[in-house]
Amino acid sequence: MATRDRDGSSDSSAALPEIPIKKGKSSRENSCVNPARGGGRGRTRAPLPQHSDPHPEPHPDPHPNPEPQPGLPGGVGAGGRPSPPLRPRSARTGGSGTSRVPGLGRRSCPPLGLESLRVLDTQLQASSHKRHGLGAHRGRLNIQSGLYDGDFYDGGWCAGREDTEQWLQVDARRLTRFTGVVTQGLNSIWTYDWVTSYKVQVSNDSHTWLPSRNGTEEAVFPGNKDPETPVLNLLPSPLVGRFLRINPQSWFPNGTVCLRAEVLGCPVPDPNDAHTWHPPAPPESHLDFRHHNYKEMRKLMKRVSEECPDITRVYSIGESSRGLRLYVMEISDNPGQHEVGEPEFRYVAGMHGNEVLGRELLLNLMEFLCREFRRGDPRVVQLVTDTRIHLLPSMNPDGYETAYELGSELAGWAMGRWTYEGIDLNHNFADLNTALWDAEDNDLVPHKFPNHYIPIPEYYTFANATVAPETRAVIAWMQRYPFVLSANLHGGELVVTYPFDMTRTYWKAQELTPTPDDGVFRWLATVYATANLAMASGERRRCHYDDFTRFGNIINGANWHTVAGSMNDFSYLHTNCFEITVELSCDKFPHASELPEEWENNRESLLLFMEQVHRGIKGVVRDSDTELGIPNAIISVDGINHDVRTASDGDYWRLLNPGEYEVTARAEGYEAATQPCRVYFENVPTPCSFRLARARGRHRPGRTRPGPDPALRLQRLRLRRLRAHGRGQ
Repeated sequence: MATRDRDGSSDSSAALPEIPIKKGKSSRENSCVNPARGGGRGRTRAPLPQHSDPHPEPHPDPHPNPEPQPGLPGGVGAGGRPSPPLRPRSARTGGSGTSRVPGLGRRSCPPLGLESLRVLDTQLQASSHKRHGLGAHRGRLNIQSGLYDGDFYDGGWCAGREDTEQWLQVDARRLTRFTGVVTQGLNSIWTYDWVTSYKVQVSNDSHTWLPSRNGTEEAVFPGNKDPETPVLNLLPSPLVGRFLRINPQSWFPNGTVCLRAEVLGCPVPDPNDAHTWHPPAPPESHLDFRHHNYKEMRKLMKRVSEECPDITRVYSIGESSRGLRLYVMEISDNPGQHEVGEPEFRYVAGMHGNEVLGRELLLNLMEFLCREFRRGDPRVVQLVTDTRIHLLPSMNPDGYETAYELGSELAGWAMGRWTYEGIDLNHNFADLNTALWDAEDNDLVPHKFPNHYIPIPEYYTFANATVAPETRAVIAWMQRYPFVLSANLHGGELVVTYPFDMTRTYWKAQELTPTPDDGVFRWLATVYATANLAMASGERRRCHYDDFTRFGNIINGANWHTVAGSMNDFSYLHTNCFEITVELSCDKFPHASELPEEWENNRESLLLFMEQVHRGIKGVVRDSDTELGIPNAIISVDGINHDVRTASDGDYWRLLNPGEYEVTARAEGYEAATQPCRVYFENVPTPCSFRLARARGRHRPGRTRPGPDPALRLQRLRLRRLRAHGRGQ
């Protein structure tokens, strides 16, 4: 039965059909690979995924008892059981806590963590390497290279010799039941290198090796057909040991022996180890730690809303290209209404559909806030009471479904990044930077061109403009609510970026391009980065090639790489909202088994960043005669060339760092007023309200503003009439 939101919009989540999950195709059916565009930093070639023939196989016992294997110390092997004929299988890693593998049920082993960096560099070895930048430590699934080949941070492991004796070795550091291997080729825009077949061996002592067998013959697994598409092969029978080697047998004829890899394995008790390893106990948070497709996400949001009906509201801001709704969870003590003096905050996740961690964190955050509010946690109660919170977990649901169907290990670096129409949403917002900077270069700001609320160019509003429906929906959402602070959650790195995202020098790929509020943005970014356990860890290594620890794990977006049409820049220039981007994890699609740890890494950051919406000044601009709030009044801070505006009730919020400020309020038809306002170090906003008197005679404020203001339109109409009669200038 369809439900109805408090604002009258229909929520038909219960009636929408389940999204079908496509079955995998054989490698023959996918022999013609269709290249797609790369993701991340624009360097990746991402063809459509390849799949080997998924034949059924009984799922392995999750707690095996290894039997002695002749010639292999420590009982490594498959228990002496006869192996079935080799049928290399490809699988999708699913949204639950284990892998969704055809024929293996839900008990397939998770990845060891080469991609997520849980496997350390010291656990990777190789027979040889071309140079240090192509060493074993670079043989990680989806690792990205720098722009220039030949440095210390190339895109994979490459053997120093081209023969069948080369190998890449992983030390699991405990007895492990190995079930599969995922491989890619070298990430490079200059060369084409990948392995086309390989063997797998395991060992307990790194000296005596047992090969994976197809009956009595050593198994040879099909490798890759291009550099970027991940290919997963499940072992004919699981092998138990501490070490695993990937031994390339053939490679792309015009290339060399290069690969990136992930290994699937489950830890098992080691009878020879006096210090038996015990897996860490999951946090007692009772949150739903798994990947949620569209239907499951909708169910979770509905469940949370039913558990906390007094503080939640689920509403939709629009639809994707394929008709999936963009659902938002509102959490507030008075959901559905804007309260005067209460700031509005938003988190947005899933702009790139394959960067899934933000989506799951926001779903967990909904559960957490609901549960802790009901328990009476003082911090959560105050946050929910004093703030109107909006959580959009999936801005690009079409892209997410594409990545979800492939799974965490096979989505690669780019599949699902774009919308169904092939649009990158973080390059799809109107470029307002260029208009502002051109006006500044001509000394038009702020008297003839605004330094805030910059209007959207007319061409961008045309029906045939290349603007995604998801982008249009979010822009309308921004215009409907007076958001003050936001964070856009991404994945693939560990860093927090802040505006501007676009370089002022148009031809530069990187350039420090600060906003007038650079100090505030640096503080906001630092708040999230220092509270994030993964970013703040002294043992963390760089994800790919950039070392952000030098900058405290924050960076100006344009100083990293230029992005025209970003949501951060648009939000800052078109609305009152300050927005940053958080790159949450080296792994864009972490396995479900890693979600509890990722929640612990980000929980404090998510809460602390929301609390920053109360930093600075706030107030109400009223008519001194009627005491009614004045909408669209301009709030200027001396020395900061960026203004904000009052909301429909005349209230405003202005984020500022501690200090003394001269603040001016002005509005059409009113005399401007100025007063000093002091911001303290406590995370409590300083009241700074104004009562404006109506202007006498034909007073024209020094700063005009764009937009559909009736008084301004009337004034312009009168000027045109005067000019028509020869009396205007």
